[in-house]
Amino acid sequence: MTERRAQLAANLAQVEERIASACASAGRERDEVTLIVVTKTYPASDVRILHELGVRHVAENRDQDAAPKAVACADLSLTWHFVGQLQTNKVRSVAGYADVVQSVDRAKLVSALSAAAVKGGRELGCLIQVALDAESGERGDRGGVAPDAIEELAAAVEAAPGIRLGGLMTVAPLTGPYAGRQRAAFERLMEFSSRLRGNHPAANMVSAGMSADLEDAVAAGATHVRVGTAVLGVRPRLG
Repeated sequence: MTERRAQLAANLAQVEERIASACASAGRERDEVTLIVVTKTYPASDVRILHELGVRHVAENRDQDAAPKAVACADLSLTWHFVGQLQTNKVRSVAGYADVVQSVDRAKLVSALSAAAVKGGRELGCLIQVALDAESGERGDRGGVAPDAIEELAAAVEAAPGIRLGGLMTVAPLTGPYAGRQRAAFERLMEFSSRLRGNHPAANMVSAGMSADLEDAVAAGATHVRVGTAVLGVRPRLG
């Protein structure tokens, strides 16, 4: 076993233990929560090791890094999630490899993703990114729609060919009433999810929580947690 494989295996085991413990504390079954490993800034070789270790969901946030990595790992059975803010000029590329785009936050992006998916003969899952720090009509500092725009955007996704509405995603806000209150933020997202499922029953995915706060997300009811640093280590600085 290589040193890197041993390191990733140990880190993954620790994260698995945290998720299992959080599920037990919340009275949830372990299989109710899917781990997505955020592999941004790390090489395709790490993705291959993670696959060997049983990881099946990986996430990226920059197309220029993700696209070649997805090609290099095309032979692996992986679900690729795109979690970064997405510009429309990158949509065609992202639609070529991503299975789920978690950062849908405007109608223009819905139209672009739909057109690219149809042209590529693919179906993309879409999560609406909710910004809990955004006022009505605004977007969050790290992307995402204000809560009062969720339903309108959900309806646009449902009506568009080539894409399907999967649910909601959020990043714990750094400002506003939920800053430093991750558990409350994720519980608020669950309220929005419950409301969304009233009109869109299949939109039952809730992506929340990262390395530092995955327990809060599991306790609130998240179905997917996005963990990078706790599995892969401290990220190299981008020059």
